[in-house]
Amino acid sequence: MVGLMRNKSYLNSVMRKQLLTLAFICSCLTMSAQAHIDVLHYRYQIDLNDKNDTLKGWAEILGITTDKTSTVELDLSGLSKDKGMRVSLITWGILGSGVMDFTHHKDKLVITLFHPYKKGDTIRLAISYMGIPDDGLIISKNKYGDRTFFADNWPDRAHHWIPCVDRPDDKATFEFYVTAPSHYSVISNGTKIEEKLLSDGNKLTHWKEETALPTKVMVIGVARFAVRTYKDSPANIPVSAWVYQQDSIPGFRNYAVAPSILKFLSDYIGPYPYEKLANVQSKTIFGGMENASAIFYEELSASSDDNIESLMAHEIAHQWFGDMASEKSFPHLWLSEGFATYLTHIYLESKYGTDSLNKRMQNDRDEIIAFAKESNRPIVDSVSPLMKLLNTNSYQKGGWILHMLRRQLGDTIFHSIIRRYYTAYAGKNADTRDFERICESESGKDLHVFFDQWLYSPGLPKLDVQWKYDEENKRVLLTVHQTQHKLFVFPLEIEIWTGGTGTTKAQIPSVNAQDLQVSFPVTAKPLQVILDPNTCLLFEGAARVIK
Repeated sequence: MVGLMRNKSYLNSVMRKQLLTLAFICSCLTMSAQAHIDVLHYRYQIDLNDKNDTLKGWAEILGITTDKTSTVELDLSGLSKDKGMRVSLITWGILGSGVMDFTHHKDKLVITLFHPYKKGDTIRLAISYMGIPDDGLIISKNKYGDRTFFADNWPDRAHHWIPCVDRPDDKATFEFYVTAPSHYSVISNGTKIEEKLLSDGNKLTHWKEETALPTKVMVIGVARFAVRTYKDSPANIPVSAWVYQQDSIPGFRNYAVAPSILKFLSDYIGPYPYEKLANVQSKTIFGGMENASAIFYEELSASSDDNIESLMAHEIAHQWFGDMASEKSFPHLWLSEGFATYLTHIYLESKYGTDSLNKRMQNDRDEIIAFAKESNRPIVDSVSPLMKLLNTNSYQKGGWILHMLRRQLGDTIFHSIIRRYYTAYAGKNADTRDFERICESESGKDLHVFFDQWLYSPGLPKLDVQWKYDEENKRVLLTVHQTQHKLFVFPLEIEIWTGGTGTTKAQIPSVNAQDLQVSFPVTAKPLQVILDPNTCLLFEGAARVIK
């Protein structure tokens, strides 16, 4: 039931991303930081056809040098077993004057400049290339047997079909000129500038994004689409559904919740940062992929009877966190996935109530406990390959970190933190320490211990709480024992139930020792002691009575 448990579509989305680690091998390390270029703008011309899977591309790249250098390094998949890209020509400048030397080995395209450049010098490159993408741009048939083309760049797969600096910290504006057979429609990020029929039976579509974004969310989608723009879209932000023509009726219905999600998150976080929000049925390998202003969802999302509200809320939340405010590097992925997970909970709480939020947090806690038994990894993690970061730590545990901050600091301060963090890093990149500084500034508290133990250390508190009744003094005596090796420090709420409506609520402000003894006055003999009655703490354990 929606509001009482996480829906099946959202679970499928998260599980799909997590299970891909077994079926897909990507780069083991974040792309080299030695590109020597900070890209400012990409201009791509992409020619597609129905005769074969060969892509013809022309890339124009504008950037500045990041240090003194005689070379520039870009990421582009090379030829291997008849797939990959072959570069035929690189010239200087948009007009293509001056042929440049280059080497292209595996995934690295190294371009020799005409002379050494100083830090901050402008570079203009034009690259002609072609090939069959071995990944990144999925050319296949959809469930109805119709041919489709969908980019799927996360985490560092854009370079399989476009030359780029394939890292989340190198943001750039960009535009796509896509030429494809005229029976296709083309969706991309940003604003549609032009669409025109060509004399050879093809159609040219030009999309332009003027917000600097990481390559992981730069995409095109090419298919036979049915398109609807919803009448209840927020002012000046058209919200649309792009679905296969055969799925137009269920697809338009399933995606119709998007405008209300967008309105809530815009009010909660800050103004929506893009010109539109297109929700696209696609061949993404994920349940949902948060491409900026053009979210791709798995095929069944448009035709299934499953409720996809939480899935859509998760991907729409990414438009702010992950797309606009991005992590500096993938070890800090929780700043994308944890934020999207918890903002989904906040949206659903606003619609279905606090009890439903507590139920979702309890379900997430159960998943975290199970994951911790199998993995001794922290949330901020340099594990490889990168697909392994799509795990319970990045999603549910990251969401729980935000939930504990909210419960410990209060709703008002927490809300202020979210808004200030977004404002500070919109269009930029942040890491966990950057977020920590925002939290400390807004709350006026030292949160270093909190961040170190929850984000940079693995595990969670495992509590064995024993209690007994001191009848003579009418008090409950508790011993809180942390059974895990590493000590955690945290507040702990207690509820003492004496039968009927008789309860005593108490709090241990700081459980800061491996063994801690406390006592609380009561008016009658307790029947039960309940730990964390309001679902405020990520922990494993329970309280048990002793004679």
